[in-house]
Amino acid sequence: MPPYQIVLLILYKLKSGCQWRMLPVRQFFSDDSLTWQGVYYHFNRWSKLDCWKKAWIHLLTRHHSHLDLSSAQLDGSHTPVKNGGQAVGYQDRKAAKTTNSLFLCDNQGTMLSFATPQKGNHHDLYEIQPLFEELTELLGKADIDLRGLFLNADPGFDGQTFRNVCAKKEMQVNIKPNPRNTKKDEYQYFDDQLYKRRVVVERANAWVDSFKTLLVRFETLVVTWCAFHLLAFIILFLRKINKPLKG
Repeated sequence: MPPYQIVLLILYKLKSGCQWRMLPVRQFFSDDSLTWQGVYYHFNRWSKLDCWKKAWIHLLTRHHSHLDLSSAQLDGSHTPVKNGGQAVGYQDRKAAKTTNSLFLCDNQGTMLSFATPQKGNHHDLYEIQPLFEELTELLGKADIDLRGLFLNADPGFDGQTFRNVCAKKEMQVNIKPNPRNTKKDEYQYFDDQLYKRRVVVERANAWVDSFKTLLVRFETLVVTWCAFHLLAFIILFLRKINKPLKG
């Protein structure tokens, strides 16, 4: 059957947050040609083949004009986990098992990249060098030049290792100083007005949370969890580029 019909069911799962076994297969297919197991089989297979990532990179490459790269926003987000699985750890602040993920969005709140999730008991700077390389590598494949880009980040990212990584990429960081890390005689550039633009990444996370599957993680595999996020990015970006002009 046409792959787009299977994708429709995957999108239904993403938006509704229902269990795989509760997919309304018969509403989409009149016969018994496909089961929920079949839908999951294709989703899992496409996820492991990086199909969703390739689609996201292709979309970004073709529509640079819809991005606002006057600055970018970096943020970490914890998601509660119910079924266990890969990259799951207990987070004291949330009093629950969580997965911690890093997101990068543009200056208008369009999600750009998503790093491999880590256990929730780790802080935002854990393995920051390879994770940030992963974030920027995806954008490089989409022909997005990050040199000279202003990057906003909260005090959780105030670390010399991260600053050095950004400097090597010729990115200008605007990280709110963490009082516990900054020495009294040490000066770090910080623009309070630019930092206020971080509100857009909070708004972007709220848009992502409109997809109920992403509110609470039930997926045990990291690859499928990442795939759902990339699908959400694709849908949100398609809505933006296809938004009718006000006339």
